[in-house]
Amino acid sequence: MQALILAGGLGTRLRAIVNDRPKPMASIEDSSTGSAKPFLEYQLEFLKSHSITHVVLCVGHLHQHIQEYFGNGSQWGMRIDYSIEEELLGNGGAIKHAENYLNGTFLALNGDSFFDIDLGELIQFHMDKKAAGPNRGYLGTIALTKVQDATNYGLAVLNKDNTILSFAEKSAVRSAGSSDANHINAGIYVLEPEILSLVPPFQKVSIEREVFPAVLSSGGYLGGYPADGFFIDIGTPAGYNRFRNYLKERNP
Repeated sequence: MQALILAGGLGTRLRAIVNDRPKPMASIEDSSTGSAKPFLEYQLEFLKSHSITHVVLCVGHLHQHIQEYFGNGSQWGMRIDYSIEEELLGNGGAIKHAENYLNGTFLALNGDSFFDIDLGELIQFHMDKKAAGPNRGYLGTIALTKVQDATNYGLAVLNKDNTILSFAEKSAVRSAGSSDANHINAGIYVLEPEILSLVPPFQKVSIEREVFPAVLSSGGYLGGYPADGFFIDIGTPAGYNRFRNYLKERNP
């Protein structure tokens, strides 16, 4: 299976730490080796540990830094292709822009978050849901996690068989009464290529705010995969430092 990593954002929230390179290139010390490497390299190693060896990096802002560092991926035992945006297209638009690299069901990951889960189990969940209802328009699975305070995130509302019923934006989180009110999108998706028919080419589109709701409103289906595991958004200095501490605890 292929994986797309969305690594083309401007990283405005992290400029206090990274202002001369793309946010996924933020350098973080690997306590197991004593050397520093970019956050994006940890993501690639995570994918490789789950036997994902073909990655498309969706890049834009200062993309040369990423291309010069990772090249064709051979150093990591992977194949890396690059989908380069001349203008920022949002994460939905970035996936659409990389459509020519896709040849079937694929993974997509946000380039500024990390969720330590079993990707094999996530993919199997998706395949099982798809096989159970092949005529129902099952177009994707969203990995979900729980956080103590979900007010900075949108949330997904699930039914008993983990099909997503609706999405609520940040403003609605405080009033949500469901026990699943803090199931948030963790930034890892298993998607069917047919979902891209809902994304207009060369336009700025958000997959969370526009594409996923469009799937539900058009009669399609999405699954939610709740999972435990360390989750972090490194897009802020606080998140960046939490990931550093996580690595130190994992490799004391």
